[in-house]
Amino acid sequence: MDKGLKDYKVLTFDCYGTLIDWETGIWDALQPLVMANGRADITRAKALDAYSVFENRLETETPNSLYTDVLSQVHCLLAAEFGLQTSNQLDADFAHSISQWPSFPDTADALRFLQTHYKLVILSNVSREGFAASNRKLGVEFDAVYTAEDIGSYKPSAANFEYLFEHLQQDLGLERADILHTAQSLFHDHVPAKEFGLANAWIDRQRLSESGNWGATAKVSERPAVDFLFFSMGEMAEAVSAS
Repeated sequence: MDKGLKDYKVLTFDCYGTLIDWETGIWDALQPLVMANGRADITRAKALDAYSVFENRLETETPNSLYTDVLSQVHCLLAAEFGLQTSNQLDADFAHSISQWPSFPDTADALRFLQTHYKLVILSNVSREGFAASNRKLGVEFDAVYTAEDIGSYKPSAANFEYLFEHLQQDLGLERADILHTAQSLFHDHVPAKEFGLANAWIDRQRLSESGNWGATAKVSERPAVDFLFFSMGEMAEAVSAS
């Protein structure tokens, strides 16, 4: 028998792309570099596509790097990719821009409602400091926060999900069957979630299921199965309320 939305005890979230509008944040943070070089031909779509390639490469090659270091190197690579002149200061400003990345307008209200039905847990590819800056915009206190800095690797590594299972059991007494993994990224989250047999809810902010727009997210060759599909956190909250 298929489970319904309310049959789970915990929602485990990716943060960036799901709760925080990282694509707007990334594009806004790139503007000083673009403007300093007078390059109006560099579009958001081109920049985000290149970002997805470089971020994934660096997270794979240097899994112990802090996310700020990853962002600094991504900025350098983006400058080189588009023939732009960067500087240490521009690289550093981009690396520390996470605190300025906006939340999606529906996120805080949706999380406050969902917290009345579930425990809420973060599994994110950032540092503790970076997530703390974003958490101030999310409107809730999470029951647990597990970051790449804690784990020493980046999703989609299996180590991140193994860490999640171990710590949910130790910290909150929850088992794998209690989890509904809730995320935007097919690459970082839904492919490994299904490999581990997790139920999943796809928050398809980009409407990738309709448009084929990958944005800042690395591509996958085959779309994994999803148990639930929503186009926003607000839509998911409404579905839980109606169930």
